[in-house]
Amino acid sequence: MAARCWRWWHWSAWPRTRPPPAGSTPSSRRQLSTQEQTPQICVVGSGPAGFYTAQHLLKHHAQARVDIYEKQLVPFGLVRFGVAPDHPEVKNVTHTFTQTALSDRCAFYGNVVVGRDVTVPELRGAYHAVVLSYGAEDHRALEIPGEELPGVFSARAFVGWYNGLPENRELAPDLSCDTAVILGQGNVALDVARILLTPPEQLEKTDITEASLEILRQSRVKTVWIVGRRGPLQVAFTIKELREMIQLPGTRPILDPADFLGLQDRMKETPRPRKRLTELLLRTATEKPEGEEAARRAVASRAWGLRFFRSPQQVLPSPDRQRVAGIRLAVTRLEGVGETAWAVPTGDTEDLPCGLVLSSVGYKSRPIDPSVPFDPKLGVIPNTEGRVVDVPGLYCSGWVKRGPTGVIATTMTDSFLTSQTLLQDLKAGLLPGGPRPGYAAIKALLSSRGVQPISFSDWEKLDAKEVSRGQGTGKPREKLLDPQEMLRLLGR
Repeated sequence: MAARCWRWWHWSAWPRTRPPPAGSTPSSRRQLSTQEQTPQICVVGSGPAGFYTAQHLLKHHAQARVDIYEKQLVPFGLVRFGVAPDHPEVKNVTHTFTQTALSDRCAFYGNVVVGRDVTVPELRGAYHAVVLSYGAEDHRALEIPGEELPGVFSARAFVGWYNGLPENRELAPDLSCDTAVILGQGNVALDVARILLTPPEQLEKTDITEASLEILRQSRVKTVWIVGRRGPLQVAFTIKELREMIQLPGTRPILDPADFLGLQDRMKETPRPRKRLTELLLRTATEKPEGEEAARRAVASRAWGLRFFRSPQQVLPSPDRQRVAGIRLAVTRLEGVGETAWAVPTGDTEDLPCGLVLSSVGYKSRPIDPSVPFDPKLGVIPNTEGRVVDVPGLYCSGWVKRGPTGVIATTMTDSFLTSQTLLQDLKAGLLPGGPRPGYAAIKALLSSRGVQPISFSDWEKLDAKEVSRGQGTGKPREKLLDPQEMLRLLGR
């Protein structure tokens, strides 16, 4: 998904050591408390934020022990369940995460739902510090009439469906319609559009699930509209994803040149990345293709388009009211300038016929435990540099800390900063003193509640099974979708 830049960063590029505090001597540094000698730290969530937090803690404290708790049976979070199957290079970051998990000072406990199987106060009682890195696992609702109609899905659920997220495995969207509408203009929206329009034979060698591939093979979707309430200068996708869409085999782009009038002058003041992106949009909208590109578009059987200055107002039902038949869009105009301009309705509306609506207007985090402060409006845990407000020893990193923005490299930097903050507090004696039992205490609680955690070695067995299943069809893996099947394979 929107996680493309990891390869420009690697943990080995981060400073390996921190200088000793000013004025300290070798003898004073040897006189560490028991807590600092063996700090027990817990990380909740095994996506990029969780693993990068654990990686940095282990690297910068030679005695730290880090336990990672995950509600799924399998690790890697959004890298496994969010990154598009046709972007395998982005998933290579799991090799680094695996090295972290295999450290003798790190342990992974899957199939443990924090907030249900074990509470945050119980974790805080067992560990010197707890870091919440559980991401944004919900979607923002449209809050418009007709949103509940069959044929309307969140892009999050759709992505989870083709990526094998257990809770979405039975989604089975009806793709028998001619036109699909995606609401939102970020990288996830382009991911979803690309998967809908990519020839199935190109997806057959990816880790897309076979169940979703079978439905995509039967798809009749020929046109995908990607709708945004603002204009070309405010799109949230990146140039790499746009290029992929423009060059997608068997498709042609549809952009209205009128949406780009006067844009040339306004582009002069924009930052370089935004300027390059807008220039590509402008060329695609206004320049007539030539040569091979013209020939390719002429025979394209599918199309995708960007509709600007449109805000969803109502999902329109079919005559029998059994499914979606279209969407009513409010026409908007911009007030303000640049990326901070906002859309206001003009009073005009437009009805766009379609048989599938995918809402990609953002992710949001959920509150995890009544004891943890949560801002429902922003969808984040209130924090200062990763320190949870008014709860000593509790930290957060990733999307639950800053909101669902940025790519994997952004999350890496953010997680490193949280772990630096934690280590500073540890060194300053701001965390609970004395030894803590760590997982030993939590294990007893989970056992008494009938919860069977999944270890990283368990995951390696499931991983080997998935890879083996994929080999028969030339895929990198065929994902296991049913948690009960996973448990049976592990003899549980």
